[in-house]
Amino acid sequence: MNDVVSTFEVAVEETKGLCPAGERYAEQQLHGGRIPVLSCEGPCIRGEIARQAAHLIGKHPPFARACQGEAVAVPHSAMARWVQEAPQVLVLDGCFLHCQARLMQHMIAPGRLVKVDALPLYRKYVDLFEIDSVPEAERKAVAQEVADRILAKFSESGGPAVSEGLARREVTAPQP
Repeated sequence: MNDVVSTFEVAVEETKGLCPAGERYAEQQLHGGRIPVLSCEGPCIRGEIARQAAHLIGKHPPFARACQGEAVAVPHSAMARWVQEAPQVLVLDGCFLHCQARLMQHMIAPGRLVKVDALPLYRKYVDLFEIDSVPEAERKAVAQEVADRILAKFSESGGPAVSEGLARREVTAPQP
């Protein structure tokens, strides 16, 4: 079996700028020992559900939302330092492409990335793309269901650092 994985580079224009609000926020989260939560930010319904679920999870300690754009594109920022130094980073992807997890796996030390594919947790909307193709109330309800399932998995396992259920570093739907 060939374990070689092909990669590619993306050029990002450097900036010397920093977001003052992001700097304060990330420093607080870093010093508070919070687990960064990143998510799919795509324009499709599956990405929107992952994004909303991540937002909900981020409201529950020990989690907090992190800005993926700043963590990647502003490597000298407190946000990047928080994401890189956190003992664990939770990433919610919206579909099988796992864009966020693939992007972050080379930025975060091995064994610290907890990858979640949100789609198997609700199994809907596979033939839809646009966010507005699902009514807002339904989107929110599904995102809450996804967040609740992920939080329950962390809670029942005693937290992310000691989780037997997360040994594979991913949360999946229970098998029927």
